[in-house]
Amino acid sequence: MADKEAGGGDTGPRETAPTSAYPSPARSLGDTGITPLSPSHILNDADPVSEEQTFLVVVAIDFGTTSSGYAYSFTKEPECIHVMRRWEGGDPGVSNQKTPTTILLTPERKFHSFGYAARDFYHDLDPNEAKQWLYLEKFKMKLHTTGDLTMDTDLTAANGKKVKALEIFTYALQYFKEQALKELSDQAGSDFENSDVRWVITVPAIWKQPAKQFMREAAYQAGLASPENSEQLIIALEPEAASIYCRKLRLHQMIELSGKAVVNGCSSSDTVGAGFTQAKEHVRRNRQSRTFLVENVIGEIWSELEEGDKYVVVDSGGGTVDLTVHQIRLPEGHLKELYKATGGPYGSLGVDYEFEKLLCKIFGEDFIEQFKIKRPAAWVDLMIAFESRKRAAAPDRTNPLNITLPFSFIDYYKKFRGHSVEHALRKSNVDFVKWSSQGMLRMSPDAMNALFKPTIDSIIEHLRDLFQKPEVSTVKFLFLVGGFAEAPLLQQAVQAAFGDKCRIIIPQDVGLTILKGAVLFGLDPAVIKVRRSPLTYGVGVLNRYVEGKHPPEKLLVKDGTRWCTDVFDKFISADQSVALGELVKRSYTPAKPSQLVIVINVYSSEHDDVSFITDPGVRKCGTLRLDLTGTSGAAVPARREIQTLMQFGDTEIKATAIDIATTKSVKVGIDFLNY
Repeated sequence: MADKEAGGGDTGPRETAPTSAYPSPARSLGDTGITPLSPSHILNDADPVSEEQTFLVVVAIDFGTTSSGYAYSFTKEPECIHVMRRWEGGDPGVSNQKTPTTILLTPERKFHSFGYAARDFYHDLDPNEAKQWLYLEKFKMKLHTTGDLTMDTDLTAANGKKVKALEIFTYALQYFKEQALKELSDQAGSDFENSDVRWVITVPAIWKQPAKQFMREAAYQAGLASPENSEQLIIALEPEAASIYCRKLRLHQMIELSGKAVVNGCSSSDTVGAGFTQAKEHVRRNRQSRTFLVENVIGEIWSELEEGDKYVVVDSGGGTVDLTVHQIRLPEGHLKELYKATGGPYGSLGVDYEFEKLLCKIFGEDFIEQFKIKRPAAWVDLMIAFESRKRAAAPDRTNPLNITLPFSFIDYYKKFRGHSVEHALRKSNVDFVKWSSQGMLRMSPDAMNALFKPTIDSIIEHLRDLFQKPEVSTVKFLFLVGGFAEAPLLQQAVQAAFGDKCRIIIPQDVGLTILKGAVLFGLDPAVIKVRRSPLTYGVGVLNRYVEGKHPPEKLLVKDGTRWCTDVFDKFISADQSVALGELVKRSYTPAKPSQLVIVINVYSSEHDDVSFITDPGVRKCGTLRLDLTGTSGAAVPARREIQTLMQFGDTEIKATAIDIATTKSVKVGIDFLNY
């Protein structure tokens, strides 16, 4: 492997350094090493982008934790963004242009339905039959929370059965692909081929590389694109997509929360509410039309921004909150990521979780656990009822919120405990939650606000930390986007904490911001110019051993040459700025001239102070194997040059090794799931 020196067919006796207390993985790994050519030259040049494929249409899929949707735009009329047609189903009290991220598989584990259709069908099943069906919701979070994600990671359905995450994500993407192609074909009056479509899938910026790669793998399996034709699919980062859309906003398309003074005798909290009510009216009037015109202009807000100005995008969704800091680069208004994405699992799911904890407090954890398993469809019902009341929570609300308990909840509780739900509420002494005679849980506004508090506090705290950073201190705007940004409680908290530091802007159709931005990104992927590398990348090499500098346990003596093994030769450091498409080159030479094959291993780490591939946290994520045979001895220079290149793309990184003498080359995509 790449961390060991040469010796193609050499089977002679080997001298090795005295074995040390530190086992080095490189010692036993065959003789195929490389050593840097000195001087190693580094070229950082952005590759001229290869001939672009032409697509007739861009379709973006916003695969959310709680709800999902797609939108599209024909490349001939990029100013029109069409949001997918209305979905069957829908919830009382929840206006939605997206569909819930729920999926139902038959007892034989075949795909049955997605979204409202899946939920309604599951709900109508006989309880005993329902136990056989596999119903999954909010499963996207698993990709964020699984530390060692692989192609074999499992998800758990509502009935407790396990199913492969890759299968579920593939089914979901297949479903969106079919829906979108069907809609496009209906619109065009002829069949739309998948090859006509450039797909964009959005993922949280704070996801680790394996999760981003997992999405791409699922998309390949769903037939959206293929490894050979990887350009057909772009993985876009959610806050980046939001940022691209926010640039286009006109004044009537957003609400500014920053009115600090009292306006016309109303305090600013009234204006927040009023602004939103008007906006909702406006959205409602436009609900029939699913086509949004994005004028090919820079929006008014944007025209106030100058070269070098910074702004923060806070993308608060169902599962995660992503914070990204961008800076404007003129003349084209390209975006540069200034500070690597941060955030965490502080989405609106946190509020659902608090509600569940409240139910456990009132009715007992043992009952709630049993109820979820024995009456999974009724549990889903209860959470739907909660969702619509959750959306009615507001800072200035005074009247209570009523949540209907499903009949089977009341019934099952009586069987389980031997007394009534009403009795449990009286006995639980949970303040602010009462039983109403119509069979509802009656929550005071304070009780509802308390459910939001932990999640909102986490978001505010995270933003406070971010604003402490010197790069972020001079931010002009804060854009609040994502589904959770619709929550007046979150708006008010952000306004109260940061209204004096920057202007706080909310796009009107805030839940669709990411979807529309992702379409714009697919139409012009070059708009994002500079990102921060989330990881340090390098290859394992041998260096000449230097007494006193290198640790003795890394010494390897071969044919009289003293080598230091396992050296991590860095290509790029974590948090370094990387231009999209940037190439980093290094030159190496086989550690032994007679070598017939070399193996270069690529490694990554979240730390940037890495010296050896055996350091904690270093993981292997790619292997390049180059055959050096096939040249006549005369033609090969004494120091044979092997060039290694890494190209940094959207979420993909490609590594290439070229034997300069024979122009043979090998390519590999960096892989976090299979090593």
